[in-house]
Amino acid sequence: MRIAFLVAPEGVEQIELTEPWAAVADVGGTPVLVSTERGEVRAFQHLDKGDTFAVDQLVRDVSVAEFDGLVLPGGVANPDQLRLDEAAVAFVKEFFEAGKPVAAICHAPWILVEADVLHGRDLTSWPSLRTDISNAGGNWVDEPVKVCDGGPNTLVTSRKPDDLKAFCKALLREFDRAAA
Repeated sequence: MRIAFLVAPEGVEQIELTEPWAAVADVGGTPVLVSTERGEVRAFQHLDKGDTFAVDQLVRDVSVAEFDGLVLPGGVANPDQLRLDEAAVAFVKEFFEAGKPVAAICHAPWILVEADVLHGRDLTSWPSLRTDISNAGGNWVDEPVKVCDGGPNTLVTSRKPDDLKAFCKALLREFDRAAA
C-alpha cells in the first residue's frame, strides 16, 4: 500500500501528518511526502514552528496511478496554500476521478472545496469550514470521523487532532479495502 501525503511547503499541522504517517507505516504501507516545492516542509504545532520533513516527490511529477490512497493533513496555512496550486488541486481531483480513497482532517477539506468534489457528500472538518463545505455542495456533520462512500470512491474526514485515533483507524480500513 503506497499512500501520498500532500502538504504545502509550510503550515501543516505536525500531528495530523505524523500520526497518519505512522499508522500507514505501522501496517507495512509506504507513506510518501508529496509537496509543491523541493526540499523540506515546515510543520507547525498549532501556531508554533514544529519539525521539518523531507519532501519525497513533487506534486507536478507524480501520477495518481502510483498511489493507493491520499491523505490530506490539516493546519490552517497548509490547505490554504495547496488550494492555490493548480497541480495540487488537479492531483486531488484525479484521486476522485480514479475512484481511489482520500482522507482529510481539520482544515484540509478546503482543498476538496477547491477541487469541486464535495457535491452530495457527507463530511466533517474543523467547524469554521462548515459554510465553505455547504457552499461547495457537501453536507457538513459534527462527528469525530465520517466515512462517505458517495460517488466512485471513499472519503474519510475528521474534525481535529483529538479525533486522530478514529481517523487513522478509518483511513487504514478504507485504504486496505481499496487495495484488496
